[in-house]
Amino acid sequence: MSRRVTVLVAGVVLLLAFGLVGTFLPVPYVAQVPGPTYNTLGDVDGNPIISIDGRERNDTTGNLNLTTVGVPQRPLTLVGAVQGWFDSEVSVVPRDTVYPPEQTVEETQEQNRQAFLTSEQSANAAALSELGYPEKVVVQTVPEDSPSAGLLEPGDAIESIDGTATPTTEALDAALTAVPAGDDVEVAYTRLGEAGTTTVTSTSSEDRDGALLGVSVLQTPSAPFDVSIRVDDVGGPSAGLMLTLGIIDLVGDTDLTDGAVIAGTGTIDETGAVGPIGGIPLKLVAARDIDAELFLVPADNCAEALASPQPGLTMARVATLDDALTALEVFRDGGTPQPCTAGG
Repeated sequence: MSRRVTVLVAGVVLLLAFGLVGTFLPVPYVAQVPGPTYNTLGDVDGNPIISIDGRERNDTTGNLNLTTVGVPQRPLTLVGAVQGWFDSEVSVVPRDTVYPPEQTVEETQEQNRQAFLTSEQSANAAALSELGYPEKVVVQTVPEDSPSAGLLEPGDAIESIDGTATPTTEALDAALTAVPAGDDVEVAYTRLGEAGTTTVTSTSSEDRDGALLGVSVLQTPSAPFDVSIRVDDVGGPSAGLMLTLGIIDLVGDTDLTDGAVIAGTGTIDETGAVGPIGGIPLKLVAARDIDAELFLVPADNCAEALASPQPGLTMARVATLDDALTALEVFRDGGTPQPCTAGG
């Protein structure tokens, strides 16, 4: 056998060995891909993503889709990583950036789920504030062993304690501090727009003086209806903006989409400020795949989004909820919303 043939055979053997090993050899990276999108005005498995209790939902005609990034659960191999690096619709990132080494996968998923629940709360507050509903002290949770169990419910707005108005959490705390622990407390509340009263036998705490109702509360906009959100397979805070727009479309006075398929992403806080998120190139691909016509891009993600444009998908720069509502109005009227620029 000639030297040339020997080298060629050895090379082929090494290449096959490399390919075989690379097919099974895990690497400390994960692949991120375009995830599913969810129309916040629609259903998942027959259950509405946004439920309204206490009033009828508006009839809506279009889509307001939140977008996600998927992370396949199977370990990424060397060959898979190399393929991903050459695929514009896959992002290969260090595993530690997705799953911190000090946490299990399950702990990270639970953390992401809690972040999503917080974004639900912020979305609801931002939407109701935009619609003009006043802030009140609203019950958030009522533990089973609470003295208020069966008397107060999540969503109740506490109006007064023993006749003393409680428009703020500070006023509620002051009113309860003035009542000896263990005394009966008359609580006036509003539930789904209807006024009610109840008497709670208060409890005490080593951390403060006075009476306790045994509930958690939040000072937040309150409406004569309750909003609940359910998307089981979504984690993290990036759905906030689209959930906010979904609530406004379902209970407000304006059809935000006018039949169009709108997609977007972005965190939101109670004031309506829209924050940046991760995975914007992949989310643009997900929006393209559902034939979205407009994508709402957080201002701080604009430079990254401009580097990954999708054919036929208009991008609008939004830094606030008002920016998003303005972009939708301009788009409904046939105009071009404020575009992304390299500077944000």
